Parts: sequence; C-alpha cells; structure tokens
Amino acid sequence: MNLPYFIAQRLIKGRIEGTSFSRPINVIAIIGIASGLAVMILSVAILTGFKNEIREKVVGFGSHIQITNFDSNISYETTPVSDTQSFVPTIKALPGIKHVQVYATKAGIIKTEDEIQGVVLKGVGSDFDWSYFGSNIVDGGIFRVSDSARTDRVIISKKLSDMLRLKTGDSFAMHFVQDPPRMRKFTISGIYETSLEEFDKVYVFCDISHIQRLNGWDKTSVSGFEIFIDDFDKLDLMTMKVRDAIGYRISEEEPRFKTTSIRTRYPQIFDWLNFQDINVIIIITLMLIVAGFNMISGLLILILEKTNMIGILKALGSDDKTIRNVFLYQAAYLIGKGLIWGNLIGLGIAFLQLKTGIFTLDPTSYYIKTVPVNLEFSHILLLNAGTMVAILIMLLVPSKLISHITPVKAIRYD
Repeated sequence: MNLPYFIAQRLIKGRIEGTSFSRPINVIAIIGIASGLAVMILSVAILTGFKNEIREKVVGFGSHIQITNFDSNISYETTPVSDTQSFVPTIKALPGIKHVQVYATKAGIIKTEDEIQGVVLKGVGSDFDWSYFGSNIVDGGIFRVSDSARTDRVIISKKLSDMLRLKTGDSFAMHFVQDPPRMRKFTISGIYETSLEEFDKVYVFCDISHIQRLNGWDKTSVSGFEIFIDDFDKLDLMTMKVRDAIGYRISEEEPRFKTTSIRTRYPQIFDWLNFQDINVIIIITLMLIVAGFNMISGLLILILEKTNMIGILKALGSDDKTIRNVFLYQAAYLIGKGLIWGNLIGLGIAFLQLKTGIFTLDPTSYYIKTVPVNLEFSHILLLNAGTMVAILIMLLVPSKLISHITPVKAIRYD
C-alpha cells in the first residue's frame, strides 16, 4: 500500500466531510488555478484561431506558393509564362499539393460618374478554386469561366462597392494605362467581403482572357501559377519540393521561374502574427505564477494545520519524504479540482463563442468581425499537464518546511 497516498485520501475525505480553518484558503487556491487555466485555454484558442483566420484570408488572395517568370518585377504588370509547362503535372502529383491554378494580373482604374479608384484586375481561369471567395460573397454570386467563351462578369469587394457606389448588376468602365490606352466594361456578378481591407480595396476578379487580350498574349500565356497545399506548417518544405520539381534552367533559351511562398511575399503580416505568440507566452507565465503562489499559500496552511500529525508521524518513524508526499498528494487533488473547473469555464466560453459569435471585433482594426476560436485537443492537454507539473514543481520548495519540524515541538503544538 502507498502509505502517503492513503493518509492523503483520509485527510481529503475528512476535510470534505468536516470543517477546517484551511478550507477557505484551499477554495481560493482552486479558484486561482481554475481562473488561470481558463484564461490560458482562451488565450491559446483565440491566438491560434486569429492566426488561422488571417492566414486563410491572405492565402485566399494569393495561394500558398506562386510560380512566376524569373524576370517579373514586384508590379502587377508581369512577364508572361506558358501554362503548358512540363513541370505542372509533376507538381500536381506531389503529396501535400491540394490544387494548382493559373492567374494573371493587371493594374487599372475604375471610373464611374462620380468616383475614380485604382485597382488590380486579377484574371482567373476555369481551374480557379472558388471555395474561399464563394464563402465570402455577401451579395450576388460568383461567375464561371469557360474556355470557349469570354464573360464580362466580375466580382468586387464590398469596400470597393461602397467607395464607388456600385451594386450587383451594375456596369462600370475600367481604364488601362498602356500604349494605346484601353478601356473595358464589366458587370458586377457578386460582392465579396473578407474584412482584410488591404486586399479588399485592391482586387477585382475577372475572366483571365480579358487580361490576355489587353496584354496581347496568346491563350496559353499567364502571369504565373498559384499552388495550394494541405498543411500550412509544411509551407517551407513544400516550397522547396515545388522548386525542385521545376528544376534549374541553365540555358538562356529556356524560361526561368521564380518560386515564392506567401510568407515571403507578405513578411510584414506573418511577422506581426508571430509577434502575437509573445503575448500568449506572457499571459501563460503570469497565470502560472499566480496559480503557483496561491497553491504555495494553500500548502503552507495545510502543513501548519497538520503540525501535530507531522510530529506523530515522525515519532512513529516516518521520514521527511513520506510526509512531504502526503501533502503533495493533497496539493495534487486541489490542483486537479482547479483544472476541472478551469476546463469547464474555459471550454464553456470557447464553445459559446463558436456557436453564437457573441464577442465581436472591429474589422477595420482586427480584419475579422468576431473573436475567432480554435480548439485543439493537443493544446488543451498540454496546458493541463503543464499547469499540473509546473505548480507541483513550485510546491517542492515550500514542502521542505516539513524537514524543519521536530517531533517533540510538533506534538505539543496547539
């Protein structure tokens, strides 16, 4: 039989059934642990949810990986490449590749009767994946691209529609500064809203054949390829695999390609997202310190309350380690109770937000309308295990107070 565990069980049972002056301190310790764990669960869930939401929005506009002509500059007027490259089937066959599509971009100016606005016209083909923008349409619908006939329908953002006072079904003229200047008339098929203002106020989506015709390209010429992968955490690895699949061109006659990841194209956004990790680390550290000090005070009260018992156990031959384990078992019980309540509170609030979206945000500042929540079992398990282990380690030092208690003084202690 585990003697320290047996004694701890009897003490816990007696404390539950009876009264003790240490009980209020224990309740405070449990509340501290519960509130601390709840805050940690919500902090991690909100941070990961926020990062996933912003990441999904940015990737929706530009894919995980882009392949462009090596000579292309950072403007939206690109050097074309052929969409019949031999490496495309190889990339599609790579494990972890979700989708490959072509695109083309061109800068233009939308002019209405009262307003004027510079935008980027992004041409998409029949292979374009509409799942992201389809889920963000707030009015009208998406358009379909056919390889046989060109459509004049486009989708624009709610930000642009409000600025230019346009609605679904309206037509507008877009002017292109080139030699000679060109103009095209488009009809709004749908209006999308992602709340990512930096992108919403820029992009208008159209049939890729418009850009091919404006630039004097043939039907096989595109600005580049967009590649989507299954796991964002493997972005760097998949970028290397795509680069290897393309191969290295030595001959000057062969077209050369540039492979860039979404993290490379928008480093300021992803650096900002990574900086948020520091805030969560600070919160978790503070919560652990608060919960640890609450438990330390609770353990000291437990030791003080049972000084007579400690003296009797020492007189009967128990060593300091055995007696210390009695109190650590009690502390573990209190920590476990606090963790249960912390999980109930933290997960309860998280599920409430998931179902109702009751807590909202200003999309102009945070790029999303409601507080995002991402619950992963591994995160919750690590937080619970980490909290338990960290607090028990913190309790090892005050538990050594038992070694300074002598049997004679302890038995006479009142």
